Amino acid sequence: MTSNSSTATALPPVVAEYIEAVNALDTDRIVDAFAADAYVNDNRREIWGTDAIRKFVSKEFVGDHVTMEVREVVDHYGDVIVRAKFDGTYDKTNLPEELVMTSYFAIRDGKITSLTVIFNQPSPY
Repeated sequence: MTSNSSTATALPPVVAEYIEAVNALDTDRIVDAFAADAYVNDNRREIWGTDAIRKFVSKEFVGDHVTMEVREVVDHYGDVIVRAKFDGTYDKTNLPEELVMTSYFAIRDGKITSLTVIFNQPSPY
């Protein structure tokens, strides 16, 4: 990704903590990274607020032993884009052998306010 508005960067502390918590399968630590009224958009589903995020994370991240191996981090006008290899015990039907997904984080006051996770396809542009 090349643009004057996007630069390779280190992970902001709350995103680093989120990824460490995901890899540790620690629901409480994962949820603690989010603002109370945050939302997650995963697989075209909107999950609003930490109560719903906790249920989602418990079942689909911790329950499926999801791990993230960071491949690229981009700061785009203060939002953080993380490309990572995802693995776990989830249903891998019709998924590539190596599943690299993009997570788009918005951060305010040291908390994640929104997270969108997308399995992007290559662009012809």
